[in-house]
Amino acid sequence: MNRLEQLMNLHSESPGDAFLLFAIAKEHEKTGQDEEALSWYLRLKSAHPSYVGLYYHLGKLYERLQDLTSAITTYREGMKIARAAKDQHALGELNGARLQIDEEEDWV
Repeated sequence: MNRLEQLMNLHSESPGDAFLLFAIAKEHEKTGQDEEALSWYLRLKSAHPSYVGLYYHLGKLYERLQDLTSAITTYREGMKIARAAKDQHALGELNGARLQIDEEEDWV
């Protein structure tokens, strides 16, 4: 059984687990299944919008898919979540990623 199959089995037992949703998205991303990864990231965002780790990876996926508008929006959303969580590390990473593609200074 491969890693994705293991994660899917775990997900069937705990469908609401945020980390499993994230791990499944990452596993799809690793295997080049970007659209499937996007679907799982969006599922995670819908179920757990305060899952701070999601936003950096989702933004990077949007960049890879050449959807820079969605990437910038995602980074900004993540910055709001990180600020609310008082997660300065995530806030800095998200802002740094955003500044790579959007030079507008706004620490949301």
